[in-house]
Amino acid sequence: MFSRAFAILVLIASTFSAAAQERVTVGMVPHAANGGLFLAAAQGYFKDEGLDLALRAYPSGRPVAQALAGGAVDFGLTMFSATTFTLAGQGAIRAIAAQARERRGFEGNEVVASNAAYDRGLHSYTDLANKVIAISRLGSTLHYQLGQIAKAKGFTLDGAILKPLQSLDAVARAVAEGKVDAAILPSQYARDLLTASQAKLIGWYSELDEQQLGALFTTPRIIATQRATVEKFVRAYRRGVADYAAALLRRDRIGKRVADVKANTAAAIIARYVYPGASDGAAAVEAGAYFIDPRARIDIGDIARQVAWYKAQGLIDGEVDARQAVDLSFTAGP
Repeated sequence: MFSRAFAILVLIASTFSAAAQERVTVGMVPHAANGGLFLAAAQGYFKDEGLDLALRAYPSGRPVAQALAGGAVDFGLTMFSATTFTLAGQGAIRAIAAQARERRGFEGNEVVASNAAYDRGLHSYTDLANKVIAISRLGSTLHYQLGQIAKAKGFTLDGAILKPLQSLDAVARAVAEGKVDAAILPSQYARDLLTASQAKLIGWYSELDEQQLGALFTTPRIIATQRATVEKFVRAYRRGVADYAAALLRRDRIGKRVADVKANTAAAIIARYVYPGASDGAAAVEAGAYFIDPRARIDIGDIARQVAWYKAQGLIDGEVDARQAVDLSFTAGP
């Protein structure tokens, strides 16, 4: 799944001519949730702002945040998690624009059961109680979502066995091989399992909650010393996000996703980054497009709710505040 795409993407990471332009590097995971970035890069929006963009691919969101905090990249697109909130609380990183979010009516992350667990009766969210559930890491976005499912459905995670397997590939394999009962997975991983009849769909997380999944991050130091550069980057990124929304988030009068030339073209561009060389990549992007606020605005209220949950689990320091994680000044305007 990821390893092939990652290896190819490292070789073809998009860069533009450096002539008379300022070099900036962004860390990200080659995932369709970053489609706004990919559209902005492919259509030259960063170049229009005088920025020479380099994409640096990472296997998961945690190393993106760590690379940004360590100065290896200037910007990073990653999910909110215990790691990002901890780094934000330490003053190392700051969210400046929205990435994907869960929204009712859009696919988002999917709850899947192994075939064996489904045969034993795991058919609903409530049935997740006291089961063996794979997650990437404790404190990950998927861990948070599991906690919110338990809260919504009136059970606790005390009786569940959580298996942190360190990567989404490993989580997907554990479900396929029946080594765990269930997992929450991004759509591109869940879709592979469901298409291969290696899992059963329980439901979309967006049916239960509308969570801000991730964001575009930079560092407070870069904001303080290179604010003009950050403003240029955000302008280019927001143009890409607007294009993403205009192409992939449209619904017809009965609520069905609009699939036309505009959507097909945008999905094909994104697929070059997410599924390089795959003949069905564009169709996968289009079918599983995550919701992104068209103006890349961050839901600060939801960030506060996430911070509170992570604190309650003892996964982040009690002094961390949502306002430490987000700088709204870059996306507050029209």
